[in-house]
Amino acid sequence: MSTSKKIVLKSSDGHIFEVEEAVALQSQTIANMIEDDCVENGIPISNINGEILAKVIAYCKKHVVLPDGDTSSSSKEDLKDWDAEFMNTDQSTLFDLILAANFLNVKDLLDLGCQTVADMITGKTPEEIRTVFNIENDFTPAEVEEIRKENQWAFE
Repeated sequence: MSTSKKIVLKSSDGHIFEVEEAVALQSQTIANMIEDDCVENGIPISNINGEILAKVIAYCKKHVVLPDGDTSSSSKEDLKDWDAEFMNTDQSTLFDLILAANFLNVKDLLDLGCQTVADMITGKTPEEIRTVFNIENDFTPAEVEEIRKENQWAFE
């Protein structure tokens, strides 16, 4: 397969993206469609909007594996720094990226997004986590106390 072949992706809000096949192949979902020869008229990505699809494509372009087995980026350290900056976004975008990576089956992006969320809650109390994610505590004080008694090991 030639890396010059272009694949057309259509977002849910009508944006059209033309990407190199090597970039598109990072998505296992798209790779399967290419393998099944379902890309002639473009690939509709019905549940991902243009803004998020553009970010996924940017990630895939940065992480594309070249034919010689090297990545497009100059070094692993540069790539790590780029990833950190890429994930430095608002929560809504972060969660949309995770959902898109899951749908498109871009494993490295999904792992990066999930690790970013895990890093956000590491070392935080349940109350702090609720604050970070704007989650309302719907337990009564009596229910909270009961849970603490049942799971005392977790609060030591």
